[in-house]
This record gives sequence, C-alpha cells and structure tokens, in this order.
Amino acid sequence: MDVGVKVVGVGSVGTRCFVVLFQGRDHGDALVLQIKEAGASVLEQHLGESVYDNHGRRVVEGQRLIQAQSDIFLGWSEGGLEGRHYYVRQLRDWKGSVALDTATPQQLEFYARLCGMTLARGHGRSGDPIAIASYMGNGDALDRAITDFSEAYAAQNLSDYHAFLAAIDAGRLEAVDPITYVPAPRRHPDAATTAV
Repeated sequence: MDVGVKVVGVGSVGTRCFVVLFQGRDHGDALVLQIKEAGASVLEQHLGESVYDNHGRRVVEGQRLIQAQSDIFLGWSEGGLEGRHYYVRQLRDWKGSVALDTATPQQLEFYARLCGMTLARGHGRSGDPIAIASYMGNGDALDRAITDFSEAYAAQNLSDYHAFLAAIDAGRLEAVDPITYVPAPRRHPDAATTAV
C-alpha cells in the first residue's frame, strides 16, 4: 500500500531502512513491516565470508538461532540496482525496557537478572549445550570469574565516566544539550566526583 524511509539509530547509520504498509484481506487488515539493509559482518575480515549468500539471511539465521521465540515475519530479500541485501521483520516487536534513570534498586536488580537469563539462554541455544556445560563444570569458578570481570568492568566504566566529566569541566571536551544542541554550561569542579 505504501512505503516510507525510516531514520534509523546510530548502529544503522548509512544503511537503508524502510517501513512498508501491506494490506491483507480488506482495509481493516493492515500489516506494517520494517525492511532493513544488511551488510557484510565485521567479523568477515577475520573469519572469512559467511556461509550464507545473502547478508539478510545471515542476520535472520542468527536471530533464529539465539531467540527462543522468533518474529513470524522474519525473512530476507535482495533488491535494487546494486543488489543490496535486506532482512524483514515486524516494525514493532513489543520489546520491553526499563527507565533506568527512575528505576528503583529492586527494579534494576530484576532487570539485570532478566538480561542475564536472556543472555545465558541465547548462548545456550547458539552453542553445543554439552560442551558449554563441560566448560562451566560443577564448581563456581566460572561464576566467580564472570562476577570479578563484571565488577572490574563497572569500576572502569565509572572511572571513564568521571574522566569524561572532568574533561568537560576542564574545557578539553565540549558538551552540548542533545535536544537544543546548545553548549552545555560548565559544571562546578567538584561535580565530577559527586555526579553518578
């Protein structure tokens, strides 16, 4: 019925993305799908070309591999004069999220646990479960290693954030308001040690 160009997020800048309105049995049976361009994987330069001849198919097969429940409209295609590769999916797949700036500690803990379980399930589905279980073993060594890494990563992230704020305060880095693009006012010198 209609096609529109969609402005995509930072990760997809420079690629084509379309929103397409389809009609089913009648005017009340509308379906809106998103068609996104798929380029070569950044891993190809290290691991060689994909086994799939269409990069859209590579994306789709990867999603089907790690997701317990996949989008029923997920597919791939090729088109245009340049023969670009695309994958197709629902425009709104009803993903959930959390407002991190207003979440309570209990909500953040629940969200972190949910993310961890989802990530673990994806890894469990994408590899050999027996090999993964053998690697993990019966002890808690892997759990402790992941916890240690996570805590060190969080500490480094906080340190980087303070360095970022200090660079803004010192005038080495210019900051702008993301809405108005007006330069943000410099903060009090002590703010870098108290803001988190």
